[in-house]
Amino acid sequence: MLPPDNHVHSEFSWDTGPSASMVETCARAVRTGLPAVAFTEHLDFTVWAAEDRASRDGIVDRHPAQQQPIDGEAYAAAIEECRDRFPDLRVVSGVEAGEPHLFAASIAAHLAAGPVDRVLGSLHSLTDGGRLVGVSRMLTRSGADATMRRYLGEMAQMVRDSDVFEVLAHVDFPRRYWPGGRDRYAERPFEAEYREVFRALAETGRALEVNTTSPLASVELVRWFRDEGGEAVSFGSDAHTPTAVGQRFDLAVDVVEAAGFRPGRDRFDFWRR
Repeated sequence: MLPPDNHVHSEFSWDTGPSASMVETCARAVRTGLPAVAFTEHLDFTVWAAEDRASRDGIVDRHPAQQQPIDGEAYAAAIEECRDRFPDLRVVSGVEAGEPHLFAASIAAHLAAGPVDRVLGSLHSLTDGGRLVGVSRMLTRSGADATMRRYLGEMAQMVRDSDVFEVLAHVDFPRRYWPGGRDRYAERPFEAEYREVFRALAETGRALEVNTTSPLASVELVRWFRDEGGEAVSFGSDAHTPTAVGQRFDLAVDVVEAAGFRPGRDRFDFWRR
């Protein structure tokens, strides 16, 4: 039996469009045999609160700055519609909070106005002077290896400094954009940096996501998380279209199982060691 897809985007994420229909995604999830799907829409900020660390650190803008806020009222109504239309599918509300250690006050304000079931934490950008810059742009500007080490170091700090999220999304997001092609990326040269992230995550009992849009994590990588005390693994397609929901979950299950994790307490749970 397939696990839940705990990382899915619908038309309510700023980087999708009408084709990313929440209703069509649910219908696809049912046909695929998924027990649950979590709509974790992008929660990113181009304007933030004075109380946020980003303000205290002197960050004044973001590049690129295409991010838009979530229409919370319409999103909540769509979630309820899907729960009514697909009673055999567990429909989970959520957000993917970008750089949550930098935007704690702004995230708290959003969640107070629109509580959700699941929060993912992710890192898409790094600071460059007084601005946040998409990490894919920094791979060539600052050198791929140096950027990757800085990225993983910042992610470890993010895990330590933010307790708002339950699942760490796509731990090595920059590998999607690796110079020369994603297949040229190697995990082992960054083992020490990965393990630092995994130790921080394990110490707080949170789950590591195996992301199936990213190049699929190796068994060895997931085992490093287990070695560092990691207890739980989440599966996420990171789908931005209905056809991608649950993508490559058969392969991801094989990886996670080989690394020593098994299905959890019920079919909706994380996999556990």
